[in-house]
Amino acid sequence: MSRHFALVPAAGTGTRMGEGLPKQYLPLAGRPMLYHALAALCASPRIQRVFVVLAEQDREWDSHDWSGLGAKLKVLRCGGPARADSVFNGLLAAAEELEADDWMLVHDAARPCLSAGLVETLIELVAEDPVGGLLAVPVADTLKRAGADRRVAETVPREHLWQAQTPQMFRYELLREALSRSRAVTDEAAAVEALGRRPLLVAGEASNLKVTHPADLALAERILLERKA
Repeated sequence: MSRHFALVPAAGTGTRMGEGLPKQYLPLAGRPMLYHALAALCASPRIQRVFVVLAEQDREWDSHDWSGLGAKLKVLRCGGPARADSVFNGLLAAAEELEADDWMLVHDAARPCLSAGLVETLIELVAEDPVGGLLAVPVADTLKRAGADRRVAETVPREHLWQAQTPQMFRYELLREALSRSRAVTDEAAAVEALGRRPLLVAGEASNLKVTHPADLALAERILLERKA
């Protein structure tokens, strides 16, 4: 039977949120945000090993206690300049532990509210799929395409549009091939799509948000604290 692994690229050095720290290390509910992103993956009995990909020069990691995540966590200091580079480098660095048909779940370091239930749902629904799949939510808002003058150029029909989330789950060999050919992508599914494959969309949850702005951090903290209550 194919095994399940997870990989979290966390090599970003940006401080766009104005806190003086890389976003993945911002404090959230008493822990670095990255801790929460890793926790649901490490807690899953279906996942054998969780790889976290850091920048080689990362010194912040060692200033935190990660022992609560257990022994399945493995640090790879091979991050690249972009997300796809970090994922690809991580896949290469982990090659000795993986078989071609093993599943790899790639998750954003900035999605700290992933639930155990979503991990289980993704694994169950994608397990027999010939391509792989990803968590996503149908677009609910009306979409506007802007012109160069920031005025509405057109209203885009939202039917059949989905907002991609993570984890995104693909066979190891397929994902490695896809990223070896397409590195200018913003998620793994886009690289797989470039091979002519059509990944499965698995319904996610709005709570599995990506922290992009300071207000998102406050919302994520509320979600995590409510789960503990």
